[in-house]
Amino acid sequence: MAATLILYKSEYYLFLNSVDYFITPMLFTIVTFNCPKIKEEQHMDSAVKKGATRRDFLYLTAGAMGAVGVGSAAWPLIDSMNPAADTLAMASTDVDISKVPVGQAIIAVWRGAPVFIRHRTPDEIASVRKDNEWETLRDPQKDEDRVTKAEWIILKGVCTHLGCIPLGTKPGQPRGDFNGWFCPCHGSHYDVSGRVRKGPAPKNLHVPEYKFVTDTLVRIG
Repeated sequence: MAATLILYKSEYYLFLNSVDYFITPMLFTIVTFNCPKIKEEQHMDSAVKKGATRRDFLYLTAGAMGAVGVGSAAWPLIDSMNPAADTLAMASTDVDISKVPVGQAIIAVWRGAPVFIRHRTPDEIASVRKDNEWETLRDPQKDEDRVTKAEWIILKGVCTHLGCIPLGTKPGQPRGDFNGWFCPCHGSHYDVSGRVRKGPAPKNLHVPEYKFVTDTLVRIG
């Protein structure tokens, strides 16, 4: 006698082909007793599901522990990238300019870089404020926009070409064709406003952030 076992709405029905009728769920225990393979497969499916759930939990736990471990190991490196206390202390530098005579300059140090502070003469100021000459420059800037007080020009002493330190701050050093600063490495010339006038430098000397605390004390940074 041929028979077919059918699953319908979570209940098993045994269909006997020879007499065309169903054995209802009341006989389910008999059917499963006579079909041990089905019962075995049910247990296997349940075990697989439990194993998958347990495995997922272990994966998540291991991943979380790994993330904590990586974070703990990386923190010292990240913390070491923060500025040191002495570097933070150099965020600003106060410079006494009371002893800088007219026509002379000094070099201060701010954040490890030289800063040129020049006490300009009236003739030097006039030479960089002629008409609208600034409009024709490679990096056009008015002298008035680069200073707080006309007689003082304050510049970061780093050539904008390749980072050399231009000459012209100390007495006896060449000041270039425009009486400002001269970089002998590749021949860049700057005027008394620190603007590039000749040579390969693409930009004017940078003006750092500064303010006059008093008439004779300037704070850079």
